Amino acid sequence: MLLAIDTGNTNTLFAVHDGADWRAQWRSTTDMTKTADDYAVWLSTLMQMNGLKLGDIDDCIISTVVPQSLFNQRNFARRYLKVEPFVVGENVDLGVKVLIPKPSEVGADRLVNAVGAHASFPGPLIVIDSGTATTFDIVSADGSFEGGIIAPGINLSMKALHEAAAKLPRVAIQRPPQVIGKDTVVAMQSGIFWGYIDLIDGLVERIKTEYGKPMTVIATGGVASLFEGAATRIDHFDSDITIKGLRILYERNISQSAKELK
Repeated sequence: MLLAIDTGNTNTLFAVHDGADWRAQWRSTTDMTKTADDYAVWLSTLMQMNGLKLGDIDDCIISTVVPQSLFNQRNFARRYLKVEPFVVGENVDLGVKVLIPKPSEVGADRLVNAVGAHASFPGPLIVIDSGTATTFDIVSADGSFEGGIIAPGINLSMKALHEAAAKLPRVAIQRPPQVIGKDTVVAMQSGIFWGYIDLIDGLVERIKTEYGKPMTVIATGGVASLFEGAATRIDHFDSDITIKGLRILYERNISQSAKELK
């Protein structure tokens, strides 16, 4: 079985694939101080609840935008899984072109999304990933990464609004009952929610106009489901784009490793 680890700035996703299907997924708050032992205790407990154990894992692939977490995650894989993990950006061949002047500046998550989205949907794509940041990434018809847009994430914006304004409370992000708020909470929810809907729809239209070709729009990420039914320019919602990309990269690279050994 494969353990895929996707570490974002806010949450870390752990997912187990048995060669045919994803058996289980778990999210944890990203914590740079969490040790290899911490990962082992936490993950083994959750795996047992799903009829799995650490010994079932044959291999591991890691994508991270938090370099400080990689050391302990790598040690976890070595010590408890008895494997040397594949790490996107280090020992993983992406198999796609990165068509920007400084490819090293692109976050691993964005490249993995490009791989996962290209395998799932045809033609040029806009991949919107809603997390700590909201990214809009352009994937060509042949799977090449062509650049994109980075905007503050919806949760980050709500947090900043609360922390910067003394009288504004912390509120839950949800679709408000009407656009015009009759109290502070609804007014804040409307500004954040509908502001982000218009951010998404507006930027998608600008990208399509500049790109000059028909494009399919895919939404993924932890809060993407909030926009379903409201953002009119999103064609498909797929929360598993990133782990699909990690599985594809693992299979591509394990095959290459096998060929090199022959």
